[in-house]
Amino acid sequence: MSNNRAALSVGIDSNCAPNLVSSINDLAGEGFDFCCLPLCHPRNRRNLLNKPNAATAWTRSDMLLNSQRWTSVVGKVSPWLRMDSEDAAIRTNSELTFWQEMQWAMHLSLPAVMLPAPAPPAANYMSLLNQLVLRARSLMLWVKIPLTSPEAAEQDEEVDTWQWWNSLRTQCEEHSNVGCVLEVTADLPSKQQLRRWAGEPVKALLVPTSIFMHSKKGNPMLSAAHQQFLLAMFQYDVQVVLTGQPHHSRGMTIYRQYLQQLYHQLPPLTDQQQYEQPYWDYLQAPLQPLADNLESQTYETFEKDPVKYKLYEEAIQAAVLDRVAWKRTLVVMVVGAGRGPLVRATLNVQKSTGQPLRVYAVEKNPNAVVTLCNMKESLGWTNVTIVDSDMRVWDAPEKADILVSELLGSFGDNELSPECLDGAQKFLADDGISIPYSYTSYLAPVSSERLHNEVKVHGSVANFETPYIVKLHNVYGIGEPQPCFTFVHPNRAEFRSNERYVRLEFTAPAATVIHGFAGYFQAMLYKEINMSINPATESQGMFSWFPIFLPLRNPVVVPAGSLVEVHLWRRCNKNKVWYEWTLTKPVDTPVHNPNGRSYCIGLFS
Repeated sequence: MSNNRAALSVGIDSNCAPNLVSSINDLAGEGFDFCCLPLCHPRNRRNLLNKPNAATAWTRSDMLLNSQRWTSVVGKVSPWLRMDSEDAAIRTNSELTFWQEMQWAMHLSLPAVMLPAPAPPAANYMSLLNQLVLRARSLMLWVKIPLTSPEAAEQDEEVDTWQWWNSLRTQCEEHSNVGCVLEVTADLPSKQQLRRWAGEPVKALLVPTSIFMHSKKGNPMLSAAHQQFLLAMFQYDVQVVLTGQPHHSRGMTIYRQYLQQLYHQLPPLTDQQQYEQPYWDYLQAPLQPLADNLESQTYETFEKDPVKYKLYEEAIQAAVLDRVAWKRTLVVMVVGAGRGPLVRATLNVQKSTGQPLRVYAVEKNPNAVVTLCNMKESLGWTNVTIVDSDMRVWDAPEKADILVSELLGSFGDNELSPECLDGAQKFLADDGISIPYSYTSYLAPVSSERLHNEVKVHGSVANFETPYIVKLHNVYGIGEPQPCFTFVHPNRAEFRSNERYVRLEFTAPAATVIHGFAGYFQAMLYKEINMSINPATESQGMFSWFPIFLPLRNPVVVPAGSLVEVHLWRRCNKNKVWYEWTLTKPVDTPVHNPNGRSYCIGLFS
């Protein structure tokens, strides 16, 4: 089967290219996509303290390549720079040289510059990078981060190099132009520490030839642990940079071929993944089905779900079969009928079971009602009554045996299913059932610099107090999602309130940063028939719902093993419903969205 993923981009890390043009041509001929080259010869140590503006050809001409060819080059700064030296002369000269090389990189319009790791002490170096991202708005900074610290290993110390990265990106205010290049070391950290990189902006993997083993045929290969890590990171469209000297007669080409063969071990994207791919980490506003009328295109997208309506049909059929012994026509009311997919599922059940049904399709959207009326006429729905009304105020002519609805949102109750069904249950018979009969929301803290930056670009507190619908991809989940709010229908309780509060506790398996919370739901349709986007019980192949994301205004650093305490409220008044959320451990954050000041779900149009 051919792989429908984008091709793996592989580059070469070179310390010197005596003939730039021929080197780039040779690499392209060998199948490499780009190369990482010094911006200046590594042995050209300049002293700019006394002559910073001297007219010298300190590096080769930009005219050796045209502008298009320069885009296949990633620049590297001189390795001898010491921006945090205690010697003021060395530090200042390093700063001047750094700016000279960065200005040259900007002059060449290079796509990126690879920079050394910010191993402590690095405060001055990080300050320079922060200045750089404000000046060079189109230049990507690739900061090298080794997976383990070689110096610490030699001294038998345990150093979490992720902390280097976190210090740097914090100093740079998580700027979207700052990414990391993970240097894959011979020794790997724990699986949890490796998983954590799934939420970081990893641009490339720097793979040394020295970590390769040799197969029985003498060809290079990686250990099983290294293969597993690379395959995991390949899912995030990272590039690969080979570095070091080849230990094979076929040079670096055989290493590239091995990496591309490894990449092709990833299974092709499924139809569902291809559908979802454009939405990976793309924030969308949740639907407001009561306040707004859905458009035809939205209905059409949901109706294509191959799993949801099959599960609903199974649930309706099971409910009908349990009532065949009543030996009468059963009344099924589909509330929030939309363009009729649940009506069609109900009629399919009537056909397959032979049980007579009298169906009501209740819909408040006048445009969808037009579609339903056309279907009734063209498809001969003689036993279907179309009702143009809000289910909460409709005066039904009879009681329903089965009440069917698809009012769930990504967080279960976030599209006001509780409020709608509380209003509709007045026309449900005392022994009638609701499909679904219960649903529960789930929540877990997540780390994703990409999602944080997607919210931050809007530049207001309100955007950080707004839930978003998003297909999570470049995300690290901190613990398994835990249950939050459960709603049961029909709700016959004497005291009924749809307000909820929950306190959740998680333990961080590795040091990380919390950028917000991912929300899911699980619904019970009938008896044991389950419909879920909760990862632990997910209905495979269903794409009608993406998770919900509740952002934090400021990222929160969480030490390894520390307790994370989350508080979440569902609040209501006569006009709206809204969520509020906060952290109280490991630090206190402001309560987000108090009184629904930034986001709410309207109860009326």
